[in-house]
Amino acid sequence: MADPSSYRPKPGQIPDSPGVYRFRDAHRRVIYVGKAKSLRQRLANYFQDLAGLHPRTRTMVTTAASVEWTVVSTEVEALQLEYSWIKEFDPRFNVKYRDDKSYPYLAVTMDEAFPRVQVMRGAKKKGVRYFGPYAHAWAIRETVDLMLRVFPVRTCSAGVFRNAERTGRPCLLGYIGKCSAPCVGRVGAGEHRELAEEFCDFMAGRTGTYIRRLEKEMTAAAEDMEYERAARLRDDLEALGRAMEKNAVVLADATDADLIAVAEDELEAAVQIFHVRGGRVRGQRGWVTDKVEAVDTAGLVEHALQQLYGEESGDAVPREVLVPALPDDPAAVTQWLGGRRGSAVSLRVPQRGDKKDLMATVGRNAQQALVLHKTRRASDLTTRSRALEEIAEALGLDSAPLRIECFDISHLQGQDVVASMVVFEDGLPRKGEYRRFQIKGRAGDTQLWHGEGQDDARSMHEVISRRFRRYLMEREKTGEWAVPEGGEAGSAGAAGEAPAAPADDGRPRRFAYPPQLVLVDGGQPQVAAARRALDELGIDDVAVAGIAKRMEEVWLPGEDDPVVLPRSSEGLYLIQRVRDTAHDFAIRYQRSKRTKRLRSGPLDSVPGLGAARKQALIKYFGSVRRLRQATVEQICEVPGFGRKTAEAVAAALAQAAPAAPAVNMATGEIIEEDDGAAVTEGNGGTTE
Repeated sequence: MADPSSYRPKPGQIPDSPGVYRFRDAHRRVIYVGKAKSLRQRLANYFQDLAGLHPRTRTMVTTAASVEWTVVSTEVEALQLEYSWIKEFDPRFNVKYRDDKSYPYLAVTMDEAFPRVQVMRGAKKKGVRYFGPYAHAWAIRETVDLMLRVFPVRTCSAGVFRNAERTGRPCLLGYIGKCSAPCVGRVGAGEHRELAEEFCDFMAGRTGTYIRRLEKEMTAAAEDMEYERAARLRDDLEALGRAMEKNAVVLADATDADLIAVAEDELEAAVQIFHVRGGRVRGQRGWVTDKVEAVDTAGLVEHALQQLYGEESGDAVPREVLVPALPDDPAAVTQWLGGRRGSAVSLRVPQRGDKKDLMATVGRNAQQALVLHKTRRASDLTTRSRALEEIAEALGLDSAPLRIECFDISHLQGQDVVASMVVFEDGLPRKGEYRRFQIKGRAGDTQLWHGEGQDDARSMHEVISRRFRRYLMEREKTGEWAVPEGGEAGSAGAAGEAPAAPADDGRPRRFAYPPQLVLVDGGQPQVAAARRALDELGIDDVAVAGIAKRMEEVWLPGEDDPVVLPRSSEGLYLIQRVRDTAHDFAIRYQRSKRTKRLRSGPLDSVPGLGAARKQALIKYFGSVRRLRQATVEQICEVPGFGRKTAEAVAAALAQAAPAAPAVNMATGEIIEEDDGAAVTEGNGGTTE
């Protein structure tokens, strides 16, 4: 625990101007980012008597080891820089909203020659129009199914589209009138794009003009006695009506607005957003966060606005944003939102009427989301804190293990031996720092050592040694290496010299941060191997423990008896969760390696022979069987193959024994190696 007075800036050093500040820990990792109208006044608040600070702020300033700041011209620039740094550095003490699910969107790929309507998740792409988010993907598909009758836009994948172009036959939707079939030339690119734009206009809420036009066309067709066309237009209107009924009218004045509500307690906060377009609710989403910093409702609203609109532009930012409380600096936030949209944005708290009633509905949704989240045991901050305290007490640690790393070994009968490393910080997984290892063994082999069987202990010793050797290298690189008296330590310099300033920009580094606890999946042998690896590297400030699956016992180095935690213990639950996560991560990696190995073929051993050139060989000769029979001169005839490569291919195929011929068990017929098998064999991947 650091003393904030040890890194407090001297009086007069901090400028009295707008800016953004960063707190860093002892490893130079950014742990908090904030902004201020006056850096001097804001930073002074952090260096007062610790007893007067909020508990969360006190934890942050005692974890930090330094503070730095950047001066900007305006408060809007400070808001933009704060958002950029939070996204870049992922500080542990900043409020970070996390989606409780990956919401699906209805997307139209307007960047393609023939725009496609589809369901999309994840990060938004440039040139794609998005509508939503929706609660369920099936809701999007139902809406699209109704809309395609009126707007027959392409929905097929690129592969299906190219296949239809090649064969000259459209897919089923083209035959039943739910696709205009641009793949076979029924409509041109311009006409199809107009259909896509009309689809987007309708989904964006501009429905009245289009419906009135269809009604006029239906009336005119009936007057001209074109009854079949009038009936089709009538059915189109009914389909559009059913699609519109799925989104209830909530604001009669066809308002475009986002409504944001917050429900909070002392530990956590939930945010709900309703996207209203054309007076109808077009999408809903929600976030939950731990209140790891001292923040009020206004601060939560500001963080939500940053996350919601930080990477949006144009119409994705509505003309009106309704919130339960205005941010501390509403003028700067409003100006920032207007810059994102490209026109004026109204940010306000609704006071009366339909908008206030709808805000109450959004607030009830936020409250229900918070209650639901509270029931999820693993995300409860109080439960996590109690679990870490129980682990520290059971294992005899000086303090709660805020960073736990767990290692697991996985193999199948001694083949494809791999290891996994998962990281939990403050009781939550930090997936960006997960790592996986190939076990090399004694001679650099990817299998276990010959004659020693399935030696998990040796594998554990290797992976722990590799992980912490990298940690020592990072310490040496950043000048944190402990220098013995009168000697030198790597590149850190001789004793008495100040180490070079680290060229660190605050971004997370691989293997740079030590855990307080190393947890291994296994019993006494694995624990002893892990402890021995740390001792050999001279690391004595990291605790080691193992959990055995048989009785869920926790083993400590050098102890004859295990530590048995109560079955109802939150500490045992957290240890099991960490162990299971490491096990699953290792299993997935081991399976992927095994699958890659089984799919590999003789051509994979040829240096410099990629997938495209393998495919060219198979296409030229028709199968691997014919390729085996080819001479070096014949292989040289393939475009792109010189004599050296051709000789390498011939040698690799000569060394590999041909696969046994398949037999049809019903007829006894020997099945010749066909093109499909050849392609499978020729496309094998390479082992890392």
